[in-house]
Amino acid sequence: MAVNGYRDYFQVLGVDRSADAEAIKRAFRKLARQYHPDVNPDNKDAEARFKEISEAYEVLSDPQKRRRYEQFGQYWNQAGGGAGGAGFDVDFGRYGNFDDFINDLLGRFGGPAGGGFGGGFPGGFGAGFGGGFPGAGPQAARTASANLDAEATISLSFADAFRGCERTLAVNEERVQVRIPAGVKNGSRLRLKEKGNLQPGTGRRGDLYLNLKLQDHPVWSLDGDQLRAELPLSLDELALGAEVQVATPDGVATVQVPAGMTPGRSLRLKGKGWPIKGGRGDLLLTPLLRLPEQLSARERELLEQLRQARSLDPRAAWLQAARL
Repeated sequence: MAVNGYRDYFQVLGVDRSADAEAIKRAFRKLARQYHPDVNPDNKDAEARFKEISEAYEVLSDPQKRRRYEQFGQYWNQAGGGAGGAGFDVDFGRYGNFDDFINDLLGRFGGPAGGGFGGGFPGGFGAGFGGGFPGAGPQAARTASANLDAEATISLSFADAFRGCERTLAVNEERVQVRIPAGVKNGSRLRLKEKGNLQPGTGRRGDLYLNLKLQDHPVWSLDGDQLRAELPLSLDELALGAEVQVATPDGVATVQVPAGMTPGRSLRLKGKGWPIKGGRGDLLLTPLLRLPEQLSARERELLEQLRQARSLDPRAAWLQAARL
């Protein structure tokens, strides 16, 4: 669990870095019962593991300690001062039973859930930077190659990605205004210079990289630089052609559907798609046959007449080609 003296307290407790106070408390209770010395008499390994679990809980259950730990990693205890982490010890003899110990420990170390690195995005914009950014401390200050860069993932609505938007992020207790340009795509990456982790004692600061994730949209989807959508059409519109109103990102437009429009073809509206460098991509509308859930008497009568008059066997070529 420890590398060069560093313990990943989240791994020690077996929880995700986004775990809240209750999840951390539940994980601690479960592991503490498993490795408590009363359950494992004369087992030095179990006792060491129990102390490691208790140390992890002490840090992660305290909002301030957790925040320093997430920000500075193994140097968290030097970064903000205060006891905790290294040197944790337990006098098991002062407790009458396991529950006394647990209740005392939870009382001493417990508290409200920590906010994580930088807290959350306002307005439900996304998760906070609680992902364990690489930290820096006295040792890193002597290492020119220390990685102070940080990353976070931001979830964007399709509309915000299409039009561009501004967001205010909380980074290292600093409010950072971010301009997200129009036309970003899923997996786009923005760099905020010198907004990453701070190296104590040197003033050096890394960059913050924002990975953008687009939320799904019920109508629109991206295909490279092209914007796609299905266009619901009736049987007569597909067969006979029609002038129909269609949705575009800019509003409603009128297009001509050619007669005999088959499902495999698409209508292309040039310059009506996704924002790209120097303009807009195309919008592709793929026909989707929509039939009424319940036919009227007149519709059924006309369809019966069509069946009698139909000249095409739609499956003849298909049956011929399917023979083995």
